[in-house]
Amino acid sequence: MKPNTLLDLLSDHRVHSGESLAKQLGVSRTAVWKQIRKAAAEGIEIKTIRGQGYQLVTALDLLDREKIVEKLAKVSQDNVDVTVLKEVDSTNAEVARRLLAAAPGMPVVLADSQTEGRGRRGRNWSSPKGQNLYMSMGLTLRGGFEGLSGLSLVLGVAVVRALSALGVQGAGLKWPNDLYAGGKKFGGILVEIQGELQEGQVQVIAGLGINVHMTEAVAVDQPWTSLAKHWPDHEWVRNDVAATVINAVRVAMEQFEIAGFSGFREEWQGHDIFLDKPLAARDGTLSGTGAGVDDGGNYQLETDTGLVSVMAGDISLRVSV
Repeated sequence: MKPNTLLDLLSDHRVHSGESLAKQLGVSRTAVWKQIRKAAAEGIEIKTIRGQGYQLVTALDLLDREKIVEKLAKVSQDNVDVTVLKEVDSTNAEVARRLLAAAPGMPVVLADSQTEGRGRRGRNWSSPKGQNLYMSMGLTLRGGFEGLSGLSLVLGVAVVRALSALGVQGAGLKWPNDLYAGGKKFGGILVEIQGELQEGQVQVIAGLGINVHMTEAVAVDQPWTSLAKHWPDHEWVRNDVAATVINAVRVAMEQFEIAGFSGFREEWQGHDIFLDKPLAARDGTLSGTGAGVDDGGNYQLETDTGLVSVMAGDISLRVSV
């Protein structure tokens, strides 16, 4: 049985008899029952109605490679290799494996869940099944390591552009790699360099985690939200979000190779949630007022002694009380 085929038949939320499902799938009723049990084990609620059949209760938003690819711009369709997995250790790790194998095209990996999803500084990334977008892309950029300054910020701009293209406004960017809405985090970006510099090019893995439908996150220890929670009047479809983000990233990477981060600086600062806020380093070594970023993507603080730039990775900033 093809993955998700049974769920596709139940996705209309009507009651379907076991006999009709078995006939459409070309399997036995016992096989249907086993698939129902497997779906239930993955957190999908399917009601069994005695004498009638099965009815899907959980709202589904299934990832579908074909639907993602058909929504990509023509240039992306020709050059992007999209893979959709049910589960993976991490999408960044899977893209790394594909880059090492020299797979053709730009590898893009999406998964319904991650068992070892990671955020900045090795923190665990909450990855519940079927609710959010866990996606990584293998990018090849010219110009060497020094040309990567501000890349995570550019990716943040690309996501904001994608959300705007989908019809919503108000997304914020928290330096250096978080996505915010209404003062709460709904996504993050993890950039990792893959291998050594070769022929003036460097390979980078860009991981994006975006909360789409998530309603509970017991293990998350900071204020969070999701696209559906913050923009409830919008109909969120993960395939649409994925394709729109891929298109936006490809356009942004072309601009980034030409102009570097300086070409994105003004746009990024238009979404800066730190701007004009009192800020402090988590280790207490620095404090000041948020003054945006410089052309290299470093954050600037207006302090008593003047303007001070902070490099990503050196310290972590927070709004002071």
